[in-house]
Order: sequence, then C-alpha cells, then structure tokens
Amino acid sequence: MSAVSTFRLPRLSRLALACAFLLGAAPFAQAQSLQELYDTARGYDATYLAARALSESAQARADQAHALRRPSVNATLGANRSSVETNVVNGTGNATSAGLNAQQSLFNRANDASISQADLGVESAKADLQIADQELIVRVSQTYFDVLAAQDALATAQASKKGIAEQLASAKRNFEVGTATITDTREAQARYDLATAQEIAADNDLLTKRIALDQLVGRTGVAPRPLVVPFAPPPITPTGVEDWVSFIDTAPAVRKAQLGYDVAQLETTKARAGHLPTVGLSGSVGRSHTTGDNPQLTPGNANTTSIGVQLNLPLFAGFSVQNRIKETLSLEEQSRNTLEAARRSVAQGTRQAFFGVQSLQAQVKALEAAESSSQLALEATQLGYKVGVRVNLDVLNAQTQLFTTQRDLAKARYDVLVNSLKLRQAAGQLAPGDVAAVNAMLAK
Repeated sequence: MSAVSTFRLPRLSRLALACAFLLGAAPFAQAQSLQELYDTARGYDATYLAARALSESAQARADQAHALRRPSVNATLGANRSSVETNVVNGTGNATSAGLNAQQSLFNRANDASISQADLGVESAKADLQIADQELIVRVSQTYFDVLAAQDALATAQASKKGIAEQLASAKRNFEVGTATITDTREAQARYDLATAQEIAADNDLLTKRIALDQLVGRTGVAPRPLVVPFAPPPITPTGVEDWVSFIDTAPAVRKAQLGYDVAQLETTKARAGHLPTVGLSGSVGRSHTTGDNPQLTPGNANTTSIGVQLNLPLFAGFSVQNRIKETLSLEEQSRNTLEAARRSVAQGTRQAFFGVQSLQAQVKALEAAESSSQLALEATQLGYKVGVRVNLDVLNAQTQLFTTQRDLAKARYDVLVNSLKLRQAAGQLAPGDVAAVNAMLAK
C-alpha cells in the first residue's frame, strides 16, 4: 500500500490550531477577543484619539460664542501728575482714578446666529467622532480577521506541502519498483517546490498581518481567537435593502452635511443682520482723587456713575452687506447640494454593502458544499491511484483543489462578518454593541 492511501486530510479548523501551535501562538485561554482589542484601541489609536480631542474642543468653541450674550466687565486704574507754568500762575497736581465699566448686548441678530452656529458645530463634531469610532471598529475587525485568515492560509500551505511530500515519496518508491514513470516523480517534485514557496509567502503574510494588528492596539504578540465551528452566518436584519437605505438620514456623514447646510443658512442670516440695528446697555462706576495746587485741577474726591442704552443703525457700507448676502446665498446652495450628494453616496454605499453581504453568505454555503465534494473527490482519486486507474497528477490536483477550497471558505467566513459591520457602517448604524455581537461568535 502506498503512503498516499493512508493520508487523510485534516479539517481547516484543526490545521489552524496546529499552525498556531507551531508558530508559538498563545493558547486560547490567553488569546485576545475582538471586544478586548477594540476597547484597547479606543485608548491607543492616534486617529481616534485625535478625533475625540477635536470633538471636545468644539464644546469649548461653543462656550466662547455664548459669551456674546453675557455681560463684559472691565476695571480701569489711572494715576497722573500734571504741572502748569504761565506768566500768571504756576502749580502741580496729582490725580488718581479707579472705575468699572460694563456692557451688555440687548439685541444683536448676528451674535445670535453665531451662537447657533457654534451649537451646530458641537453636533457636527459629535458626528465626526461617531464616524471615527465606526472606522475604528471596522479597522480593528478587518485587521483582526486578516490575522486569522493569514493563519488559516499558512496552515493550508503547510498541510498542502505535507500532503505533496507524501505523494512525492510515494511516486519515488513506485518509480524505484518500476510501477510508475519518472514523470510522476517530477510532477510531484514541482508541486512540492511550489508548495514550499507558497508556505514561505504565507508565513511572511501572517507576520505582516500580526505586525499591523499589534500596531493598531499597541500590544505585542496579539493572538486572536478563532471562529466557533460550525459557523452560522448572522442573518441580515432588516432583510430588505430599502429598509437599510431608509436609515441614511441618521448616518453621521449625512447628519454632518445637514448641519453644514444649517450653518450656511445661519451665515446668510448673519449677512442680512448687517442691515439691522444693534442695541447695547452700558454702565460705569468711578472714583477719583486729586491733590496739589494746579489751578486746572480741583482738589478732592469725586464719584461718577453712568448708565445708558445705545442703538447703532447701519445706513450705508458701500454695498458690502448686499454683496455678502449674495455670497452666502451661493454658499448655501453649495451646502444644499453637498447634503444631497452625501445622501446619494450613503444610499449607494448601503445598497452595495447589502448585496455584498448577501453574496458572501451565498459563497459561504457554496464553498461549504464544495469542501465536502472536494474531500470526497480526493478520497476517490487516492483510491483510484492506489488501484492504478489514476495517475499522480490527478491526486496532486485533487489535493490542491481541496486545500484551496478550505482556504477560500475560511476567508469567506471572515469576510461575511467584516462586511456585515461595513454594511452597518455604510447605513450609519454601526455601534460598539455590534462588536460584542461578532465577538460572541469567537471561541471562548
């Protein structure tokens, strides 16, 4: 009996475990879950932290704008010495003074618009932060499953190389005893050399993917947990594409564009306020003390108070206000079209993501069936080679087909999960809770 007849191909999930062991990966008890790495990345990823800091600064800007509605108070202190010399009199004098001046805006339409714009800026910053958080979820998930896919690819390459090595040994023995030609040996040797090159490439790809994951979360030697087998793709909820499209108005990208349009409208309101009066309240309290013999100064103490209302009415500014209104109306139209473009882009991206997930789910089912068929085909080919009705090349082709199918199946499963998150991101519905749902599908 040849060595090939006793060779049984392992399942891909078992190959992944063997690969992890050979590469010195941490056992499952010490492997990191997707949820754990996402939480870590939220406190380490520079892109997300920059977006969070920018969001916090928007609130400070809004507080600055609200100061336009609050009173302003200034304190003044003064001291001077004066002298006079004439043909009639000479004298010097010292004077000191202290006072408080306060102003309060009573009516200023431009200030009101600026405050509303600042408040909208806070909401826009929150939308930016939500976008950054959703992008972080996708980046962590993509990098996480990229490592798992690379591990499976390496495990497949190693198992394929092992199977070809056994087939090569069998071909050499059969050639030595005269039951096979040198062609079988050379074909197996060529496949073995190719498998060696593929194993080296897969090993390097895994190393690269691990470095990317380590850098993203700020750790070293991260070991992702594998998927639970058997794998059941999560259903798409809601089930209709138009139901997903109906969410687009709540998507952060659309909300940000809507806020930009609202800000542009307020900018037009500010421009039109150039024709409106402003009303302000002002008051002051002061005390002064004068000494000396300067005849121009009256020695003694003096207290002063004043309060008043001032109205400013613009009459003519060289048509600058009218031209500013024309400018802001054009910018308002630009923002309106930017909003419409954002809505169309999100709707298109949502539809594409929805059909992409549907296609991947169908691919998983097809590849699962192909895996079973390829396994049976290989066993039949091995039996045929044993009894002499199949040649060595047939066995090698059957092995390659099975291993390629197993590799593609594992990748398709990961792609289903990642693209499900991308679908929620496209529709603006992705939230940290979705990470927990994917994390529940990983080994404990």
